[in-house]
Amino acid sequence: MTIPQLSVFLENKSGRLTEVLEVLGKENIRITALSVADTSEFGILRLIVSDPDRARTMLREQNFSVNLSEVISVMAPNEAKYYAKVLKILSDLDISVEYTYAFSKGSKSIIILRCSNNEDAIRALKEHEMELLHASELYKI
Repeated sequence: MTIPQLSVFLENKSGRLTEVLEVLGKENIRITALSVADTSEFGILRLIVSDPDRARTMLREQNFSVNLSEVISVMAPNEAKYYAKVLKILSDLDISVEYTYAFSKGSKSIIILRCSNNEDAIRALKEHEMELLHASELYKI
């Protein structure tokens, strides 16, 4: 029940993010979630998109460095205590969260997680009756 996520490595230079989004826009690829982490020299753009394989191919054809990785998507009420609950379930089992980001839809948050062990994380979250989303559900948002 993991979700494919694109990671695009970008020079920290004006216009690079625009170029990525223009490539995806020409292909009518929908973006469900987007996050950018940067340093002084480069950034990592993380995207959940409607067609990750096609998006990766299109971006590679435009000479972008792109990888696909697997993340977990959890839906919870958009209050801090619920985000904390998700993280506590994982930390209690010594499952590290490599990174996370979230976005809201109404009164709910969609929490994206990349964990040191996604399989164990999924099992633990299910055992605690957390609402995990499939890729097809996430793409409809």
